Amino acid sequence: MPLSDWSENIVIGEMTDEPILGDDLKMLIARAEKKQADLHFVLDMRGVTYLNSSNIAQLLQLRKTIVAAKGSLHLCGVNDAVWSILLMTGLDRLFKFTDDVPTALAAAQLGL
Repeated sequence: MPLSDWSENIVIGEMTDEPILGDDLKMLIARAEKKQADLHFVLDMRGVTYLNSSNIAQLLQLRKTIVAAKGSLHLCGVNDAVWSILLMTGLDRLFKFTDDVPTALAAAQLGL
């Protein structure tokens, strides 16, 4: 996964399908556990076509870690198949969603 520091406190990750997705989420969780305050993550989900239960658990762990450090997690470019999984599980109410990376970056900067 290309992971890039867009600024001192914003990280962008370009997510792809399994088997890479699980490893990428582990790496992001490790990065979030460094407890840097006010760290925001933008995950570009355009390359993800499905989520399994492990991926969902990892996303929830990532969110919990980020929120505890007063940061935010923005998912963008979620396709219809992944969106339906998030709707069915009720996770559409937990995560912040935007259509694209620039919108997610603006939301992260503004603290939305």
